[in-house]
Amino acid sequence: MISSQTCPICKKELSANTTMLSPLFPFCSKRCKQVDLLRWDNEEYAVVDPISPENMTEEMAEQFEEEIQKKIDRMEEGSF
Repeated sequence: MISSQTCPICKKELSANTTMLSPLFPFCSKRCKQVDLLRWDNEEYAVVDPISPENMTEEMAEQFEEEIQKKIDRMEEGSF
């Protein structure tokens, strides 16, 4: 079964219409997006692995493949 995307701040389930093209994605609201930014600003989050262009490219490719597979699965289930 495919699990739905949830907001990383409040854990609210995102609607099927929320896409990566949304300026709020992956958040459900402007408030949650701002809470996340504040947490970064307060250094509550940290990047622990060195970031290189190669790592970013691999990670982005994996995320893209996962999103494509989710869309294919939804189409096969008939719930686009």
